[in-house]
This record gives sequence, C-alpha cells and structure tokens, in this order.
Amino acid sequence: MSAALRDQYGRGIEYLRISVTDKCNFRCLYCMPLEGLQWLPKSDILSYEEIAGIVAQLAPLGLRRLRITGGEPTIRPDLDRLVAMLRLVGEINDISLSTNGVRLPELAGRLRGAGLDRVNMSVDSLRPDRIAAISRRQTGFDPFASAVAAERAGLDPIKINVVVMRGINDDEVCDFARLTLEHAWHVRFIELMPVGDMRELTWEHVVESAEILDRAASVGPLTRTVGPSRGNGPADYYRLEGAPGTIGVITPMTHTYCSSCNRVRLTADGRLRTCLFGDHEVGLRDPYRRGERLEPLFRQALAAKPLEHNLLQMKVGGLRALSQVGG
Repeated sequence: MSAALRDQYGRGIEYLRISVTDKCNFRCLYCMPLEGLQWLPKSDILSYEEIAGIVAQLAPLGLRRLRITGGEPTIRPDLDRLVAMLRLVGEINDISLSTNGVRLPELAGRLRGAGLDRVNMSVDSLRPDRIAAISRRQTGFDPFASAVAAERAGLDPIKINVVVMRGINDDEVCDFARLTLEHAWHVRFIELMPVGDMRELTWEHVVESAEILDRAASVGPLTRTVGPSRGNGPADYYRLEGAPGTIGVITPMTHTYCSSCNRVRLTADGRLRTCLFGDHEVGLRDPYRRGERLEPLFRQALAAKPLEHNLLQMKVGGLRALSQVGG
C-alpha cells in the first residue's frame, strides 16, 4: 500500500462515508435536537455530479468502499441516480446505505437496481408508540416491513443498528436478538454516545456492551462468530444456536476501535472530516469547483488524522448533533 493511502499512524484508508444531506425526517433523541438545526444552504451542498467527481479523484488513491449517509439520505430526491454514478467508478467495489428505513419499501428495488450492495437500518424500537417517542415523529414506520423489503430487493447483508438507552429501549434487547433466529439479519447493539446538544442523554443512559450481551444471552447461549462477509466494521459478533443471523455489539464508550480506523467522512457541504468526533477537516468543495486536483488535499487530511477520538472526554469537535456527519 502506497504512502498516499496511509495516515500518519500507518492506518490504511479505504472507506469513505458520504453525507448527501444534513436534513432528516426524524428527530431522534440521541441524534438531532427537536427543533432541528440551521440547515445548509442548497448552494453549499454538493451535487451528485460533484460527489461522483470527488470520489473518482480519490478512488485511485485507495478508496474501495463507500457508504451513503445523511442526515437521512433517502429524503434527497433520486438517490438511485447517485448510486448509479458511484457504481461507474471502477475502483469502488462496495456501496452501502445508512438509513432510518422509512422509505425502503418504495426505494429498495430502485437502489438495488442502480447498484447499491447493502443497507444499514437504524431501528431503536420494534414498538410503534416507542418508535414515535424516540424519533419524535409520527411516521407509521414499520421497521420489520422495511427490512423485509430490503431483503426481497436483494440487498445483503442487512444490518439493524440499535442504540441502546437505559430506561428508554433497553428492555427490547431480547426482542431484537430473537429477530436473528428467523432472519439472516445482523442486529448490532450500539452503546449510546451522549454528544453535542444531546446532553439530556448522559452516562446514566449508557448500557455497556457486557450488560447488553448478558441480556441477549437470556434468549439462548451465545457463541462468538464472524460477522457478515462484507462490511464487518467495528463490531464484535455472536450467534444464537441455529440462528441464520448474528448479534453484534459496537462499543464507542467502553472500547474504542480507533487503532484500526480505516475511514474518513465527506460532509454534505464538501468537507473531508478525518475523525467522527475530531475537529480536523479539509475543504474539498471549493477546490473541486475551481478545478483543482484533490490528491494533495487528501494527503494533507491523512497526515493530520488523529490517533483517537476524544468522545470519552466529551470533546466532539464542534458537533451539535450526530446528524451533521451521518454517524
């Protein structure tokens, strides 16, 4: 691997998360203030053509995997058009989507047809009243129907991400675990990250991964296993006996994965962010619009990528909400 593909600590960078909008149709407790945020002006947001052009310049430097995020990416019109454009970048071999899943029943087939490989759904409850309470929106969202729609469209693997919050949804751990007994889905429990304006959720609401696994084990014995063949990410995986799916835990609060971080993020307004909770960014939008080469800026960004985040010290690089960078 050439020097262009490694940061200052020798970590290889092959994964770009692309935020296509800062807006969302949810206002989840841990992700965005109820009143929303000051939205980016439309002129500041990268067009699909600009996103594809930036990826085309960075891919030869070692990018192989892309994830489309938001805000909520499916509220941006014609998202399948972007997927099709990214699919044409020869070096890219994996394109995934992070979504709350609300629009998957209508969009999953189109997205798969355009070249989307797989999907991560953020689902924090299986109960309609609680979904509305956590998302602070009345959408009639049926996460099971959305996961089935993604499955039928051929998206694989299907990951269901659950942010576990004590006193809010932690009593549903077993219900989510049971999904893996009937479906080849990968349910991943994520430790709550209380950041920015979301400080009403504190350490008291964090349920550590060891406790999550203890609860899941009440469904049946858990065996350590490998995760899905594509997009393992920062998770430890387990399987219930005979289950086609897996149970994972992601532990940003109790065990960080910074030493093996292989990702950077492109914000909706074209800033390359080298750490989710860091404050180092390099602007790519304006240089791209001026016709400048982006490789020197990419090298500059990797040279300053921090060793680890400061989340445990509640230093979050100026983020007001996770929705600003797509998680």
